[in-house]
Amino acid sequence: MKTPTDIQPLADLLHAEQQARLVRDGLTLALHAHNYAVSVKIGKKFARVDVGGSGHLMVELETGAIFGIKAYGVVHRGHQYGTLDTINDWYWGEYYPMKRKAVAA
Repeated sequence: MKTPTDIQPLADLLHAEQQARLVRDGLTLALHAHNYAVSVKIGKKFARVDVGGSGHLMVELETGAIFGIKAYGVVHRGHQYGTLDTINDWYWGEYYPMKRKAVAA
């Protein structure tokens, strides 16, 4: 069973990559930072990861699987974005998480 401590690295990475995208796009963080504050709310089966005042992702507490949402609090099992163990394989700065390209050595 995953705890808030297990989910916090995802929230921190999501927040950092969202802010980096704002800077890259030339938006002033002071004006838009409240829109990208990340919070985690723990439920019975899922943790809700919210960005600003909106739902963004859901994490299954039993497995650590990360999903998109259909509506607030409604998991979209068709949109899976890895697990808590693979968060660094994804780029979280855009609206939808994107799989990072494998870097050839």
